[in-house]
Amino acid sequence: MPFKPIAIVQPADRYDGVRPLNLYLLRVLYVLMFFVLGRQTWTHILTHQGDWEPNDAVAWCVWTAFATLAGLGIVRPLKMLPIVFLEIFYKVLWLLLVAYPLWSKGALAGSPAEDTTSAFLWVLLPIVATPWGYAFATYVYDPRRRVRPA
Repeated sequence: MPFKPIAIVQPADRYDGVRPLNLYLLRVLYVLMFFVLGRQTWTHILTHQGDWEPNDAVAWCVWTAFATLAGLGIVRPLKMLPIVFLEIFYKVLWLLLVAYPLWSKGALAGSPAEDTTSAFLWVLLPIVATPWGYAFATYVYDPRRRVRPA
């Protein structure tokens, strides 16, 4: 069977109508989360000395769990979409609540939030990678799923 480059952008029945390109982008995203974020978070947790500040510890534990669970997404990209939703939601929320007000006042450059803002602007990758039609049909409304009377 010859390789058809156009097939990468066409919906595939094999993947519930999701384009293979979306699957490849999701896998790249999960690999980045698992290896890059995972390395940073696990290193921080395993080398931390002294008592933890509780809120700081929560943030590090959530990010570590998030990065570790992304490993499952490498194998099952569509089943782990809720992790991508979480990533999109918390990053966009942070950009709106923290970065935008600072930026609009001209106070973002040089602030403690500048580095986080730079990292969080990469939220465009999961937004582009997400198969939104599939996500909506699966998690919000699925016309194939019928409610059966009790």
